[in-house]
Amino acid sequence: MDVSVVVPLLNEADSLRELAEWILRVMKEQGLSFEILFVDDGSRDESWQIIASLGQAHPEIKGIRFRRNYGKAAALKEGFSHASGSVVITMDADLQDSPEEIPELHRMIIEEGYDMVSGWKKKRFDPFSKKIPTRFFNWSTRRMSGIPLHDFNCGLKAYRNTVIKSIDVYGEMHRYIPVIAKWAGFTKIGEKVVQHRKRKYGKTKYGFDRFFKGYLDLITISFASRFGKRPMHFFGLWGTLIFLAGFGIAGFLAYERIFYEGYNMTDRPLFYFGLLAMILGTQLFVAGFLGELISRNAYDKNAYLVEDRVNLLTKTDTV
Repeated sequence: MDVSVVVPLLNEADSLRELAEWILRVMKEQGLSFEILFVDDGSRDESWQIIASLGQAHPEIKGIRFRRNYGKAAALKEGFSHASGSVVITMDADLQDSPEEIPELHRMIIEEGYDMVSGWKKKRFDPFSKKIPTRFFNWSTRRMSGIPLHDFNCGLKAYRNTVIKSIDVYGEMHRYIPVIAKWAGFTKIGEKVVQHRKRKYGKTKYGFDRFFKGYLDLITISFASRFGKRPMHFFGLWGTLIFLAGFGIAGFLAYERIFYEGYNMTDRPLFYFGLLAMILGTQLFVAGFLGELISRNAYDKNAYLVEDRVNLLTKTDTV
Protein backbone atom coordinates (compact mmCIF):
# COMPACT_ATOMS: atom_id res chain seq x y z
CA MET A 1 0.00 0.00 0.00
CA ASP A 2 1.31 3.45 -0.93
CA VAL A 3 -0.28 5.70 1.69
CA SER A 4 -2.01 5.44 5.05
CA VAL A 5 -3.81 8.62 6.14
CA VAL A 6 -4.26 8.72 9.92
CA VAL A 7 -6.86 11.20 11.18
CA PRO A 8 -7.31 11.59 14.96
CA LEU A 9 -10.52 13.36 15.89
CA LEU A 10 -12.73 14.49 18.74
CA ASN A 11 -16.27 15.72 18.11
CA GLU A 12 -15.80 16.57 14.43
CA ALA A 13 -19.04 15.14 13.03
CA ASP A 14 -19.73 18.18 10.84
CA SER A 15 -16.50 17.90 8.85
CA LEU A 16 -15.96 14.15 8.49
CA ARG A 17 -17.95 13.47 5.32
CA GLU A 18 -16.46 16.44 3.51
CA LEU A 19 -12.94 15.49 4.59
CA ALA A 20 -13.36 11.84 3.61
CA GLU A 21 -14.68 12.70 0.14
CA TRP A 22 -11.84 15.18 -0.36
CA ILE A 23 -9.16 12.64 0.58
CA LEU A 24 -10.79 9.94 -1.57
CA ARG A 25 -10.87 12.25 -4.59
CA VAL A 26 -7.23 13.33 -4.25
CA MET A 27 -5.92 9.80 -3.75
CA LYS A 28 -7.87 8.34 -6.67
CA GLU A 29 -6.76 11.17 -8.96
CA GLN A 30 -3.14 10.34 -8.09
CA GLY A 31 -3.65 6.61 -8.65
CA LEU A 32 -2.23 5.71 -5.23
CA SER A 33 -3.26 2.68 -3.22
CA PHE A 34 -4.35 3.95 0.18
CA GLU A 35 -6.31 3.62 3.37
CA ILE A 36 -7.88 6.24 5.63
CA LEU A 37 -7.74 5.52 9.36
CA PHE A 38 -10.11 7.62 11.44
CA VAL A 39 -9.35 7.35 15.17
CA ASP A 40 -12.27 8.60 17.26
CA ASP A 41 -10.84 9.76 20.59
CA GLY A 42 -14.03 9.30 22.63
CA SER A 43 -16.31 11.71 20.72
CA ARG A 44 -19.71 12.50 22.22
CA ASP A 45 -21.34 13.63 18.97
CA GLU A 46 -22.22 11.54 15.90
CA SER A 47 -18.62 11.20 14.70
CA TRP A 48 -18.47 7.43 15.10
CA GLN A 49 -21.80 6.81 13.36
CA ILE A 50 -20.54 8.82 10.39
CA ILE A 51 -17.23 6.91 10.32
CA ALA A 52 -19.13 3.62 10.39
CA SER A 53 -21.35 4.66 7.48
CA LEU A 54 -18.35 5.90 5.49
CA GLY A 55 -16.61 2.58 6.12
CA GLN A 56 -19.59 0.69 4.71
CA ALA A 57 -19.56 2.81 1.57
CA HIS A 58 -15.80 2.86 1.05
CA PRO A 59 -13.61 -0.13 2.00
CA GLU A 60 -10.55 2.16 2.07
CA ILE A 61 -11.99 3.92 5.11
CA LYS A 62 -11.28 2.27 8.45
CA GLY A 63 -12.09 3.38 11.96
CA ILE A 64 -11.04 2.94 15.56
CA ARG A 65 -13.13 4.18 18.46
CA PHE A 66 -11.81 4.73 21.99
CA ARG A 67 -14.18 4.12 24.88
CA ARG A 68 -13.16 7.47 26.39
CA ASN A 69 -10.95 10.44 25.55
CA TYR A 70 -7.25 9.54 25.85
CA GLY A 71 -5.73 12.45 23.93
CA LYS A 72 -4.32 13.06 20.47
CA ALA A 73 -1.06 11.22 21.11
CA ALA A 74 -2.93 8.06 22.06
CA ALA A 75 -5.09 8.32 18.94
CA LEU A 76 -2.03 8.69 16.74
CA LYS A 77 -0.28 5.79 18.46
CA GLU A 78 -3.24 3.49 17.83
CA GLY A 79 -3.53 4.66 14.23
CA PHE A 80 0.19 4.10 13.68
CA SER A 81 -0.07 0.55 14.99
CA HIS A 82 -2.60 -0.30 12.24
CA ALA A 83 -1.12 1.76 9.38
CA SER A 84 0.28 -0.41 6.58
CA GLY A 85 1.17 2.18 3.94
CA SER A 86 4.76 2.78 2.90
CA VAL A 87 4.13 6.44 3.72
CA VAL A 88 1.95 7.50 6.65
CA ILE A 89 0.27 10.91 6.52
CA THR A 90 -1.28 12.49 9.60
CA MET A 91 -3.78 15.33 9.42
CA ASP A 92 -6.42 16.95 11.58
CA ALA A 93 -10.12 16.38 10.98
CA ASP A 94 -11.23 20.02 11.17
CA LEU A 95 -10.59 20.79 7.46
CA GLN A 96 -7.79 23.22 8.33
CA ASP A 97 -5.31 20.78 6.71
CA SER A 98 -5.67 20.36 2.95
CA PRO A 99 -5.55 16.83 1.46
CA GLU A 100 -4.18 18.44 -1.70
CA GLU A 101 -0.80 18.46 0.07
CA ILE A 102 -0.68 14.65 0.35
CA PRO A 103 0.81 13.82 -3.10
CA GLU A 104 3.78 16.18 -2.63
CA LEU A 105 4.41 14.95 0.91
CA HIS A 106 4.37 11.37 -0.43
CA ARG A 107 6.79 12.32 -3.20
CA MET A 108 9.25 13.94 -0.78
CA ILE A 109 9.38 10.75 1.32
CA ILE A 110 9.69 8.35 -1.62
CA GLU A 111 11.83 10.32 -4.09
CA GLU A 112 13.86 12.64 -1.85
CA GLY A 113 14.45 10.05 0.84
CA TYR A 114 13.20 11.94 3.88
CA ASP A 115 12.38 9.98 7.02
CA MET A 116 9.65 12.47 7.80
CA VAL A 117 8.34 15.77 6.44
CA SER A 118 6.61 18.28 8.67
CA GLY A 119 4.08 20.79 7.40
CA TRP A 120 4.68 24.49 8.02
CA LYS A 121 1.60 26.69 8.18
CA LYS A 122 3.48 29.81 7.22
CA LYS A 123 0.31 31.86 6.85
CA ARG A 124 -2.01 31.02 9.72
CA PHE A 125 -5.65 31.89 10.29
CA ASP A 126 -5.59 31.19 14.03
CA PRO A 127 -6.73 33.80 16.56
CA PHE A 128 -4.07 36.12 17.96
CA SER A 129 -4.27 34.40 21.36
CA LYS A 130 -3.05 31.18 19.74
CA LYS A 131 -0.44 32.65 17.38
CA ILE A 132 1.84 34.19 20.02
CA PRO A 133 2.12 31.09 22.29
CA THR A 134 2.62 28.92 19.19
CA ARG A 135 5.51 31.04 17.93
CA PHE A 136 7.20 31.04 21.31
CA PHE A 137 6.67 27.30 21.64
CA ASN A 138 8.20 26.61 18.22
CA TRP A 139 11.17 28.90 18.92
CA SER A 140 12.01 27.26 22.23
CA THR A 141 11.58 23.74 20.82
CA ARG A 142 13.96 24.58 17.96
CA ARG A 143 16.54 25.81 20.46
CA MET A 144 16.27 22.78 22.74
CA SER A 145 16.07 20.10 20.06
CA GLY A 146 18.36 21.54 17.39
CA ILE A 147 15.80 20.67 14.69
CA PRO A 148 15.25 23.66 12.34
CA LEU A 149 11.48 23.30 11.91
CA HIS A 150 9.16 26.29 12.02
CA ASP A 151 5.96 24.50 13.03
CA PHE A 152 6.34 21.50 15.32
CA ASN A 153 2.64 21.46 16.17
CA CYS A 154 1.33 21.21 12.60
CA GLY A 155 -0.92 18.17 12.35
CA LEU A 156 -0.08 17.62 8.68
CA LYS A 157 3.04 15.44 8.55
CA ALA A 158 4.38 12.55 6.49
CA TYR A 159 6.45 9.64 7.77
CA ARG A 160 8.24 6.67 6.37
CA ASN A 161 6.46 3.60 7.79
CA THR A 162 9.57 2.43 9.63
CA VAL A 163 9.61 5.70 11.59
CA ILE A 164 6.13 5.42 13.08
CA LYS A 165 6.68 1.75 13.88
CA SER A 166 9.89 2.57 15.77
CA ILE A 167 8.87 5.45 18.02
CA ASP A 168 6.74 5.62 21.15
CA VAL A 169 4.12 8.38 21.42
CA TYR A 170 2.11 8.96 24.60
CA GLY A 171 0.88 11.72 26.91
CA GLU A 172 1.05 14.98 24.93
CA MET A 173 4.10 13.90 22.96
CA HIS A 174 2.48 14.12 19.52
CA ARG A 175 3.82 17.65 19.04
CA TYR A 176 7.36 16.33 19.62
CA ILE A 177 7.34 13.47 17.13
CA PRO A 178 10.15 15.14 15.09
CA VAL A 179 12.24 15.28 18.28
CA ILE A 180 11.44 11.67 19.16
CA ALA A 181 12.24 10.56 15.61
CA LYS A 182 15.57 12.39 15.60
CA TRP A 183 16.67 10.84 18.90
CA ALA A 184 15.58 7.43 17.59
CA GLY A 185 18.07 7.82 14.73
CA PHE A 186 15.82 9.17 11.96
CA THR A 187 17.71 12.35 11.19
CA LYS A 188 16.57 13.25 7.67
CA ILE A 189 13.69 15.53 8.59
CA GLY A 190 12.25 17.92 6.02
CA GLU A 191 9.70 20.70 5.99
CA LYS A 192 7.10 21.84 3.49
CA VAL A 193 5.02 25.01 3.47
CA VAL A 194 1.38 23.89 3.51
CA GLN A 195 -1.92 25.66 3.17
CA HIS A 196 -3.72 26.56 6.39
CA ARG A 197 -7.48 27.00 6.12
CA LYS A 198 -9.87 28.73 8.46
CA ARG A 199 -11.87 26.44 10.72
CA LYS A 200 -15.19 25.75 9.01
CA TYR A 201 -17.03 23.84 11.73
CA GLY A 202 -16.87 23.52 15.51
CA LYS A 203 -14.33 25.19 17.76
CA THR A 204 -10.64 24.77 18.49
CA LYS A 205 -9.46 22.25 21.09
CA TYR A 206 -6.42 24.40 21.87
CA GLY A 207 -6.09 25.98 25.30
CA PHE A 208 -3.40 27.41 27.53
CA ASP A 209 -3.39 24.20 29.58
CA ARG A 210 -2.07 22.37 26.50
CA PHE A 211 0.59 25.05 26.09
CA PHE A 212 1.99 24.48 29.58
CA LYS A 213 1.62 20.71 29.32
CA GLY A 214 3.64 20.90 26.12
CA TYR A 215 6.62 22.46 27.89
CA LEU A 216 6.48 19.91 30.69
CA ASP A 217 6.47 17.19 28.06
CA LEU A 218 9.46 18.78 26.32
CA ILE A 219 11.44 18.58 29.56
CA THR A 220 10.25 15.00 30.04
CA ILE A 221 11.20 13.87 26.56
CA SER A 222 14.58 15.63 26.77
CA PHE A 223 15.36 13.76 29.97
CA ALA A 224 13.84 10.44 28.90
CA SER A 225 15.66 10.39 25.57
CA ARG A 226 19.02 10.76 27.30
CA PHE A 227 18.50 8.80 30.49
CA GLY A 228 15.27 6.80 30.07
CA LYS A 229 17.19 3.56 29.52
CA ARG A 230 20.03 4.41 31.88
CA PRO A 231 18.68 6.43 34.84
CA MET A 232 21.70 5.45 36.93
CA HIS A 233 23.88 7.61 34.67
CA PHE A 234 22.00 10.70 35.85
CA PHE A 235 20.87 9.96 39.38
CA GLY A 236 23.93 7.89 40.23
CA LEU A 237 26.36 10.55 38.98
CA TRP A 238 24.72 13.46 40.80
CA GLY A 239 24.05 11.36 43.88
CA THR A 240 27.70 10.39 44.09
CA LEU A 241 28.93 13.98 43.60
CA ILE A 242 26.55 15.41 46.20
CA PHE A 243 27.39 12.65 48.67
CA LEU A 244 31.13 13.24 48.20
CA ALA A 245 30.62 16.98 48.76
CA GLY A 246 28.81 16.25 52.02
CA PHE A 247 31.43 13.72 53.02
CA GLY A 248 34.15 16.28 52.33
CA ILE A 249 32.41 18.81 54.57
CA ALA A 250 32.12 16.21 57.33
CA GLY A 251 35.81 15.33 56.93
CA PHE A 252 36.84 18.98 57.16
CA LEU A 253 34.79 19.48 60.32
CA ALA A 254 36.20 16.28 61.85
CA TYR A 255 39.73 17.51 61.12
CA GLU A 256 39.02 20.75 62.92
CA ARG A 257 37.49 18.86 65.83
CA ILE A 258 40.55 16.62 66.20
CA PHE A 259 43.23 19.27 65.91
CA TYR A 260 41.47 22.14 67.63
CA GLU A 261 40.41 21.04 71.12
CA GLY A 262 37.22 22.41 72.58
CA TYR A 263 35.66 22.93 69.16
CA ASN A 264 32.18 21.37 68.78
CA MET A 265 31.53 20.56 65.10
CA THR A 266 27.75 20.28 65.59
CA ASP A 267 27.57 23.94 66.58
CA ARG A 268 28.35 25.04 63.04
CA PRO A 269 25.61 25.30 60.33
CA LEU A 270 28.10 23.79 57.87
CA PHE A 271 27.74 20.48 59.69
CA TYR A 272 24.05 20.29 58.81
CA PHE A 273 24.69 21.23 55.18
CA GLY A 274 27.17 18.37 54.95
CA LEU A 275 24.74 15.96 56.60
CA LEU A 276 21.94 17.06 54.25
CA ALA A 277 24.22 16.60 51.21
CA MET A 278 25.11 13.03 52.23
CA ILE A 279 21.42 12.17 52.73
CA LEU A 280 20.37 13.69 49.39
CA GLY A 281 23.26 12.03 47.60
CA THR A 282 22.30 8.64 49.01
CA GLN A 283 18.66 9.15 48.01
CA LEU A 284 19.56 10.11 44.45
CA PHE A 285 21.85 7.11 44.12
CA VAL A 286 19.10 4.78 45.36
CA ALA A 287 16.60 6.47 43.00
CA GLY A 288 18.91 5.72 40.07
CA PHE A 289 19.27 2.10 41.17
CA LEU A 290 15.48 1.67 41.45
CA GLY A 291 15.05 3.41 38.09
CA GLU A 292 17.33 0.83 36.49
CA LEU A 293 15.22 -1.98 37.93
CA ILE A 294 11.98 -0.39 36.73
CA SER A 295 13.29 0.37 33.22
CA ARG A 296 14.25 -3.27 32.78
CA ASN A 297 10.76 -4.43 33.73
CA ALA A 298 8.70 -1.67 32.11
CA TYR A 299 5.06 -2.35 31.41
CA ASP A 300 3.13 -1.28 28.30
CA LYS A 301 1.91 2.28 28.88
CA ASN A 302 -0.09 2.31 25.65
CA ALA A 303 -2.87 -0.12 26.57
CA TYR A 304 -5.95 1.82 25.47
CA LEU A 305 -9.47 0.45 25.64
CA VAL A 306 -10.76 0.35 22.06
CA GLU A 307 -14.54 0.06 21.97
CA ASP A 308 -15.17 -0.62 18.29
CA ARG A 309 -13.53 -0.83 14.85
CA VAL A 310 -14.51 -0.45 11.21
CA ASN A 311 -12.86 -2.61 8.51
CA LEU A 312 -10.04 -3.56 10.89
CA LEU A 313 -9.06 -6.82 12.53
CA THR A 314 -8.08 -6.79 16.17
CA LYS A 315 -4.47 -7.62 16.93
CA THR A 316 -5.48 -11.12 18.04
CA ASP A 317 -7.78 -11.87 15.10
CA THR A 318 -6.77 -14.27 12.34
CA VAL A 319 -7.77 -14.08 8.69
